[in-house]
Amino acid sequence: MMPVILSLDTVELTDEQFWRLCQQNRDWQLERSAKGELIVNPPVGGTSGNKEAGLISLLWLWNQQTRLGKVFSSSTIFKLPGGGDRSPDAAWIKLERWQALSEEEQEKFPPICPDFVIELRSRTDQLKPLEEKMQEYINSGLLLGWLINPQDKQVEIYRPNQAVEVVNFPIDLSGEEVLPGFILKLPL
Repeated sequence: MMPVILSLDTVELTDEQFWRLCQQNRDWQLERSAKGELIVNPPVGGTSGNKEAGLISLLWLWNQQTRLGKVFSSSTIFKLPGGGDRSPDAAWIKLERWQALSEEEQEKFPPICPDFVIELRSRTDQLKPLEEKMQEYINSGLLLGWLINPQDKQVEIYRPNQAVEVVNFPIDLSGEEVLPGFILKLPL
């Protein structure tokens, strides 16, 4: 099943209305692109769900040891400073940046770009929309992002002010300065 993308060119959907729309439709994974498109994402299958859970678990375990930030699942929508309301498959934010948000901002869709994200391409995902989503994160202040593409056995690594680096499996990905000491061995 492919995502459904609805153009909202002539419809003004406020942040509060988008929040309420998501609350009323909890069974749907909704996002808004920086272009204002409403994206309805289908659920993932067992293989992708298992890999996503593994990624979040590994990131969470690293963070439990370092206590440097907060880890978020694919159910979290971030209101990006560069536009769009996006939900990465796994995300991490430095603790001091998270604590700078008010309690209300933390409860709703946090108005912050994660410092680190992972997007995992599922079997039905088209690559170009995921690459555009990664660019939205970079435009919003992302420090490091991995677009993991099991179909092509590659990872696209996103960093600010740098060309996208493409590496092939097998690879040990480093969290670099953003996630010191975090290593992800691919394939999962």
